[in-house]
Amino acid sequence: MFKTPCARLSEVMVTITWCCLLLGLVGASVGQKILGSASINYRTACNLIHLYRKEPSNWITYQQLHFLRRQYVTKSNSELHQRAIPKQTPALPMVDEREDGVVRRVQHVPAIDPLHAADIVPRPDDVTTSGEEAPPVISNIPPLAERTVLQTKGEVETSEEAPHLHVETDAAREARLDRQWKELKVDMAELPGVYARLAKSRLTALVVVTAAAGYAMAPVPFDPGMFILSCLGTGLASCAANSINQYFEVPFDSNMNRTKNRPLVRGQISPLHAVSFALACGVPGVALLTLAVNPLTGFLGALNIFLYTCCYTPLKRLSIANTWVGSVVGAIPPVMGWTAATGSLDPAALLLGAFLYSWQFPHFNALSWNLREDYSRGGYRMMSVTHPDMCRRVALRHSLALGGLTCLGPAAGLTTWTFPLVALPINLYISYLALRFYYRADRGSARKLFFCSLWHLPMLLLLALTCKKPAREREVVDLTGPS
Repeated sequence: MFKTPCARLSEVMVTITWCCLLLGLVGASVGQKILGSASINYRTACNLIHLYRKEPSNWITYQQLHFLRRQYVTKSNSELHQRAIPKQTPALPMVDEREDGVVRRVQHVPAIDPLHAADIVPRPDDVTTSGEEAPPVISNIPPLAERTVLQTKGEVETSEEAPHLHVETDAAREARLDRQWKELKVDMAELPGVYARLAKSRLTALVVVTAAAGYAMAPVPFDPGMFILSCLGTGLASCAANSINQYFEVPFDSNMNRTKNRPLVRGQISPLHAVSFALACGVPGVALLTLAVNPLTGFLGALNIFLYTCCYTPLKRLSIANTWVGSVVGAIPPVMGWTAATGSLDPAALLLGAFLYSWQFPHFNALSWNLREDYSRGGYRMMSVTHPDMCRRVALRHSLALGGLTCLGPAAGLTTWTFPLVALPINLYISYLALRFYYRADRGSARKLFFCSLWHLPMLLLLALTCKKPAREREVVDLTGPS
């Protein structure tokens, strides 16, 4: 049915009128509910105000939330507590790093000092008729922290506090930028010392000495050139292994007092520099042993690097078996010296390795006993930390085994029968110290056993060298011809 515009306008007006009536009814009902609960809302607000006045320290303000980046927030017993991070040095103004030439001024709010008795002046006209005390009035005298008294020849002068707007000086800016991350600069004058610490020069020297002893004990004519090449290759292989070991253990060495001053921990050289140094030592060392000495010695050198870096180093954080793997690593250098001289593996070479294998247990177990806190802090699983009884028992067992191994020297054709006799006193002494360490389990007995092991090994190798068995009888060709 056709409707005129006036009829359609009247229908729209009626619809709008009904909507307004419905909105009015809804608003009236909501208003009545709000008025009915006004008393409840008022009591709730009063309770909140009373709670805030009673325990204001349990509330978090906007200013506190604004500085959460430099505060610790903890929750205990459904309450939030904040503990500000102690600041060692005063805060410096912030400088936009994108524009070094623009300096932003930051206003520092001075700390409010506690009121002193001299700064509080009571009113003379205040009379207290009741038991209440009159409120004190703070005088206009500035706090003691804001005035400085200078006494010079009886004259007293006062100086006002410096303004609160501070501009960062060049020296302060350089000091702030010096604490930030920056490109590592290597001091060339300190580089030899850094390389020596990275390669563990004392441990490398011990490895070279044991390899030299193995070469000297071999029943072949002494060749100085081959001796120098074998010692040099063994030393380079040891430097490479020690450098890679420090590269892997940087996060853990930083937690130990014994290793926190190593070059990589202190940032004296970069990790890439350390790995490059390891490659520069390891590749020529193994190549020298393989090509200039013999392939068997080169294989043993490469095997020792692999065992030390890929087996012993990760096992230190996984199992106490790392001590046995490390003892195998220490037993290989004298075998390398023997193979460098003879080109073959003999029972006498394995006996030399057994000397080093057993010696390392009293040596290292006594050392780690006094470093248990350090190893535990670094996360290393050592016998002294996880199995202290086993640590002392194993040290005693292998100290006694050194005496038995010396008796095998003549049977293996390594030494004469005088070697067990002349080595008996030092073997008995280290066994006695290991026995005392086993029963006492204190720092003093562990320290004595460790220092005894330092001179016991060189003395044992020297005695074996002096009691070395003569060279094997070889078939001699009669150069003079038949008789």
